[in-house]
Amino acid sequence: MAIAKKISIMIVMLLLPVAQAWADDYEDTKGVFLGAIESKGFFENSSGYAVFPSIGKAGFVVGGAYGKGRVYKQGEHIGDTSVTQLSAGFLAGGKAYSQIIFFEDDRALNEFTSGNFEFGGEVSAVAITAAADAKATTTGSSAGASGGQHDAKAKGRYYKGMAVFTVAKGGLMGELSLSGQKYSYTPKM
Repeated sequence: MAIAKKISIMIVMLLLPVAQAWADDYEDTKGVFLGAIESKGFFENSSGYAVFPSIGKAGFVVGGAYGKGRVYKQGEHIGDTSVTQLSAGFLAGGKAYSQIIFFEDDRALNEFTSGNFEFGGEVSAVAITAAADAKATTTGSSAGASGGQHDAKAKGRYYKGMAVFTVAKGGLMGELSLSGQKYSYTPKM
């Protein structure tokens, strides 16, 4: 019995730094977007936002992307989210990026937390921490560039109540594809 108790204490002690590091990823990512001129003002003027510290994307002809995030309403963590994307077309490589989605009002936040789909065609190129891309999706079209980890690139202003910003983290990917994204949401318990 004493050995089981010691093992339990060791597991808890080992997991504490992991939980802290995971929480820091969200705060660090929010800090990056707070420090970027393009996205800073959205924190004050939005109903809420979803933060994705890292989304990984890879493929060759067929590809996919996945990332986990948190949803905040007026700065308070209200639930968790994930994004899954499937792409098909001319694509090769892999990339990682951070993303934040701002919700202009409660209607847009409620629409996001209901788990809606977005379909679109995308052209992008990411090289290490510099990026340039253009997009035409059901939520509008946009273009942007990112010079490094602390330079968010605007993916457009509010369109249908949402504004998306990304920061390239690394990778190399060329893409001309048709893609579908799904965001799932789980309320905080």
